[in-house]
Amino acid sequence: MIVIRNKYLPIKGFDAINICGILLCRPHTRLTPRLINHERIHTAQMKEMAFIFFYIFYIAEWLYRLTRRGNAYFNISFEREAYRHEHDRKYLKRRKHYAWWKYRKRRWRF
Repeated sequence: MIVIRNKYLPIKGFDAINICGILLCRPHTRLTPRLINHERIHTAQMKEMAFIFFYIFYIAEWLYRLTRRGNAYFNISFEREAYRHEHDRKYLKRRKHYAWWKYRKRRWRF
């Protein structure tokens, strides 16, 4: 995974953003195994959706979640899958394609 440290992206309040498999993070961000694994899960999601469809679906789901109760970001199915398995370094080896799909219905409350 390519890592680019910069002072502009991601916006304040976030540690990193994964754009097409390239990890952008702030200069002070500590790249923990948990964070790297979380972003690798997103890269797998992006690849199986040909990148562009991942972003279309991600933004559409975020906009939909804004109209619902709870935290829109944490209720996005892609984020739910990544947060649920970020501590499991072997998850990507056994992950099934479109595993995020099962996280789209239930919501988390933060």
